[in-house]
Amino acid sequence: MWSPDELILLDAARELEIAVERADGCSRRWTPIWVVCAGGQAYVRTWYRRDTGWFGEALRSRRARIRVPGLEADVTIEDLGAQVTSDIDAAYRSKYTGGGTDAMVTAEAAATTLRLDPR
Repeated sequence: MWSPDELILLDAARELEIAVERADGCSRRWTPIWVVCAGGQAYVRTWYRRDTGWFGEALRSRRARIRVPGLEADVTIEDLGAQVTSDIDAAYRSKYTGGGTDAMVTAEAAATTLRLDPR
């Protein structure tokens, strides 16, 4: 579980950087992505579900290192797909106003929802 202080840091960050662990144990390069918090959990999404790039590697390894100002942590990745969307959609709409937000709350984007759990 994330501590209340960690959730504040994650939620305050405009972007989270993620370095997904590869099958060989090495990490991919840091990739900036949007992050939201809802219900005491941290979530990330991409524009669409794919088997390539950081997202595809995340689906395979289920492990990564993340960082935001004031916090760096190893995480496990849970693929939620479109299981839980209303609270997460609301968090995206509230945190990210303007360009790009609408694309992150589509059914296609919701199907890419990943929960980040500290290890």
